Amino acid sequence: MSARLVLFLLLTLDALLLIFQIGELSISYNETLLLNGDFSFLQALIKTSFYFFGQNDFALRLPMIILHLLSALLLYKISKKYLKIQRNRLWLLVVFIFLPGVMSAGIIVNDAGFILFSLLLFLYLYERVTKSYIYILLILYMFLDGNFVYLFSSLAIFAIYSKNRNLFILNIALIIGSLSIYGIDMHGSPRGYFIESLGIYAAIFTPVIFVYLFYVLYRRYLTKDIDMLWFITAFTLVLSLILSFRQRIEIEYFAPYVILALPLVAQTFEHSYRVRLNIFRKNYKFMFLVSLVLLFINSSVVFLNKYLYLVIDEPKKHFSYNMHVAKELSKELKARGIDCVDTSTKMAKRLEFYGVTKCNSYILQENYLGESVQDNVTISYKNRVVYSANVTNININ
Repeated sequence: MSARLVLFLLLTLDALLLIFQIGELSISYNETLLLNGDFSFLQALIKTSFYFFGQNDFALRLPMIILHLLSALLLYKISKKYLKIQRNRLWLLVVFIFLPGVMSAGIIVNDAGFILFSLLLFLYLYERVTKSYIYILLILYMFLDGNFVYLFSSLAIFAIYSKNRNLFILNIALIIGSLSIYGIDMHGSPRGYFIESLGIYAAIFTPVIFVYLFYVLYRRYLTKDIDMLWFITAFTLVLSLILSFRQRIEIEYFAPYVILALPLVAQTFEHSYRVRLNIFRKNYKFMFLVSLVLLFINSSVVFLNKYLYLVIDEPKKHFSYNMHVAKELSKELKARGIDCVDTSTKMAKRLEFYGVTKCNSYILQENYLGESVQDNVTISYKNRVVYSANVTNININ
């Protein structure tokens, strides 16, 4: 089977899995804030999708799926510099598309998927176009999103290392410009979240892959086997962990930078494997197999997450609860002839996306699960009730 055919099949499978997930999710409150908040490139992208396909879940998530597939293709192209064996590049792609964090970025509407695509596009173009075009791209990034300040900072440090004066001056200017436009986020009182941040990173990558990734970055530092990709990844990872000593950080803004280390991880693993005799390769084969099995288990949990309600005592503790209920609740209300309600702010924003607006004719009040109330509306997954509310008709004379 040719590599191109395998690549096509992998991307097709990836797309089908993500499209299947569209029906399993409702719009979250954070996603409604992105759609109705200040203008952003991602907001424009989603609303363009609405223009062509209407306001629905498919149109909401299609741009993220497309960005995800393009990111996978770019990673495959970039990895050619680091992995000489084509088969290994395909294995790297498998790891990439099944990483829980990458899968989430491919379906959830937030900046993570857009940032990851933009970073991979920058890396892909860096050695393929003239530097003037790269500089224009970086300037464009400054206006698109404030989270590219980490890219500018890492490139400034890389410029010092590589003695590239023009690159250094440009990125210092971009850092100043970005901070002037978006400011500095130092919210909350000082409090340590270091262990929590490590745990989230481990969940995004799976523990085995994250530990090995950390080892690879440190090993390359000791051996001075470092390049621009290493600087981007290592700087952002270290910065995120340092910041986590003071405050809870938004990992989704840092994780795309750390994901870029995958070609370095694969290259180190490939080199360590190839330099050993067959008799000593068993441990590496075993480690790769264990990593792959754990990866598929973790990704299965993401895809089949609604089954977790069967074993979780409190449904609201489910990691995807904030992306459930709203769509099914809107259908239940419409089935009762109710197309507007007065309810909590967060739920009202979510229901509005599905055509249930805000009014004073009906009050929707969430109940404690198991509470028996007249006119109950209940939402169940896998025969487990996860949401219950009371609908009251307010007669206005």
